[in-house]
Amino acid sequence: MDRRAFGIALCGRLSAQPRADKARVDAWMKELSNWGRWGSDDQMGAVNLITAATRRRAAALVKEGIPVSLARDTEKNKAEDNPRPFVQEMTATGAGPGQFSVDQYSVLYHGVAHTHMDSLCHMFHEGQMFNGYSQKEVGTQGASKLAINVFKNGLFARGILLDIPRLKNVPYLEPGMAIYPEDLDAFEKFAKLKTGSGDIVFLRTGRWARRAEKGPWNVGMQSAGMHASCAAWLRKRDVAMVGSDAATDVMPSGVTGVRQPMHQLLLVAMGTPIFDNCDLEAVSAACGARKRYEFLLTAAPISVTGGTGSPLNPIATF
Repeated sequence: MDRRAFGIALCGRLSAQPRADKARVDAWMKELSNWGRWGSDDQMGAVNLITAATRRRAAALVKEGIPVSLARDTEKNKAEDNPRPFVQEMTATGAGPGQFSVDQYSVLYHGVAHTHMDSLCHMFHEGQMFNGYSQKEVGTQGASKLAINVFKNGLFARGILLDIPRLKNVPYLEPGMAIYPEDLDAFEKFAKLKTGSGDIVFLRTGRWARRAEKGPWNVGMQSAGMHASCAAWLRKRDVAMVGSDAATDVMPSGVTGVRQPMHQLLLVAMGTPIFDNCDLEAVSAACGARKRYEFLLTAAPISVTGGTGSPLNPIATF
């Protein structure tokens, strides 16, 4: 069996391993909780782990000054994984008498098509959000607590790419394949690095490479991603944020009664904001060429008062 075939077989075997049930996820909600860690009124959660010291260390990672975007270009065409496309409406063009071109945008960015950041008010569990805030803090005017504008000063941190297809020597993972803590450990060994406090980690499954080869599919129903058992690994490393090229969770989740356990554990229990639908193909190539899987990561959400998240463009700088 060649290495690529072995990688595919290995992926398939790991994805069948049962590691959690709803009772275990409920227990993790308490065991992995960061509620009260930064005070009873905290709204930033694990982003508090990004400090002046971690920012200085992250800045020192810039050796070449080469930037690479981690954002997907806007998807304007309806597809199975993009039922609500990005809308750009031109309100003034070169065909008119005016001196300027003007447009306006409309996008339902939550979902599986557009690169965005989930704020901590994005998900509820048993009537509560991170740090014990009531879900009733989110109303028709937006969120009065845990909204995206809490992060208006932006993110500046050490970024790490967990490139699982590269580890397994395959172009992409198949939909439904689960990634487990031992895969994350294996990648750290492969990349000769250790994830640490205040880092922002990005999980590459190769979702966009597969889409380019085989076309769109219903990513919300079936996608590669982290099994719920990875939450404890991330909590132990004290990461500040997690991103992926889909929605972090393996879909289906493998946990009966819990559709997106990783989202629930990260957003509600751990207070860890999430980047969804990043395009990690260019940064994978950049990391692979350098054999270096760490970089300066910068990103800034739109400061929407009461917003549950924001479209944005994360940048890796080498």
